[in-house]
Amino acid sequence: MRKFTFWAIAVLITLASAVYQRMTGPTYPFRGKVNIDGSDIKYGLPRSAENVKDCEISLKIQNPDTSGFVTYKRYKTDDPWIQVPLTRKAGLLVASLPKQPAAAKLAYKVVLRAREKEVSLAGESPVVIRFKGVVPAAVLIPHILAMFLAMLFSTRAGLAALDQSSNPRTYVLWTIALVFIGGFILGPIVQKLSFGAFWTGFPLGLDLTDNKMLIACVGWLAALIAGQRGKPARGWVLGASILMLVVYLIPHSLLGSELKYPAP
Repeated sequence: MRKFTFWAIAVLITLASAVYQRMTGPTYPFRGKVNIDGSDIKYGLPRSAENVKDCEISLKIQNPDTSGFVTYKRYKTDDPWIQVPLTRKAGLLVASLPKQPAAAKLAYKVVLRAREKEVSLAGESPVVIRFKGVVPAAVLIPHILAMFLAMLFSTRAGLAALDQSSNPRTYVLWTIALVFIGGFILGPIVQKLSFGAFWTGFPLGLDLTDNKMLIACVGWLAALIAGQRGKPARGWVLGASILMLVVYLIPHSLLGSELKYPAP
């Protein structure tokens, strides 16, 4: 019964971290709600797109009197803003952002008009979208699965460290294996396919996704060494488990790869 309880807690913590990652990451849609001409309009503005085609922005707006436009420019440049109208298509207002090279970003705003009143959906600050290469599901799904299984076994190891009747050693070995497979084999492959480089963390760059994985790995290797000859090393394991949780609470893709546009 105790083992079942610990596994249930580990699963809940892992699922909560997955939800948190999805809600806080800088590549997930910018969502909100705005009132236009007495109607509440919910929207989701993309912040990540594959670079094989233009990125479509669509808003479900039934009122035929509502119109608008999208204005955009290359991120962190002095380029002039380019404005394209939102066109109506099957009950939607639609516009497209031109595809960009991998790791390149555009800054954009979506402005709606109704009765000569204009409303910018994201306010004064533009939304930033990053383009990436296509990652096959056969690579991406195992990577995601390995990373969250690593979180699951990490949490389970930490709980075992708190239980004097358990030896967390087996969970430590599983965690390290999954971190290695997900973070240092599949992760670099995903990074290469997405942004053209296998590794952009220390010492090559500041990519926080790579660096936080490196820090977590160091923590677990320390716990592994401390637990040589079958020692439970409870303090080390608990510390590595907490470190892993902190790592997973850092939004995914923060300070990620970013292409610098050449000066005109």
